[in-house]
Amino acid sequence: MNSKEKYIGLKTIFTKEYIRVLRIWPQTLLPSVITLALYFIIFGKLIGSQINSISGFSYIEFIVPGLIMMAVITNTYANVSSSFFGVKFQKSIEELLVSPLPTWVIIWGYVLGGVFRGILIGALVTIVSLFFITLKVHSIFIILSTVILTSIMFSLAGLLNAIFAKKFDDVSIVPTFVLTPLTYLGGVFYSINALPEIWQTISKANPILYMVNTFRYGFLGISDINIYFAFSMIIFFIIIFYAISYYLLEKGYRIRN
Repeated sequence: MNSKEKYIGLKTIFTKEYIRVLRIWPQTLLPSVITLALYFIIFGKLIGSQINSISGFSYIEFIVPGLIMMAVITNTYANVSSSFFGVKFQKSIEELLVSPLPTWVIIWGYVLGGVFRGILIGALVTIVSLFFITLKVHSIFIILSTVILTSIMFSLAGLLNAIFAKKFDDVSIVPTFVLTPLTYLGGVFYSINALPEIWQTISKANPILYMVNTFRYGFLGISDINIYFAFSMIIFFIIIFYAISYYLLEKGYRIRN
């Protein structure tokens, strides 16, 4: 295939994905916006008003970047895992795999769909947050780069989940028992500096901590960890997840057999 044909294939998969997101927006967009609005009301206004400031910022100012990032993570993961498993379950993925499309085109077509939903959700939740606080922006470059890289990473993670899944229940196991606990323990609602030293060390094994803190640094200019190390961690996981996804799709793991 020449470059133009590859581009058309990539554009086709991405177009299918973003149309899917917009077509069923009550399922893909609305729940996260409502959920995060409730977080802002409960943790930000009701409970947050009784909590002391953190690093010179009010509690709601501190948690808003983490809440936005939490929405981005869960939605990018869910988008690719559900969409790819859907075509896998219907056996239509076989048509893609036997086509002349390179494997990397298939992967990035679905990943870009996840990134689209993640950025859209992030923008919507950010708009909702403006009804509660005035957001500060320390570095727009760090904000955008963190959102994009995190969306890519969790889109690839969702793709891996869909590849390994044998039934629809398998798609929800990782978000329920792995992703959600890691997100809540990833510094969204607290600073790890407030934890005992041993728990600070344990928390640093959580990759989501690095994304939340880097994103928070983009808004507030504060972070519990080194943001350059955080970026290297995100890129490292992207490379690993991409390599595994590419290998499994090339082999047709749990697809062709």
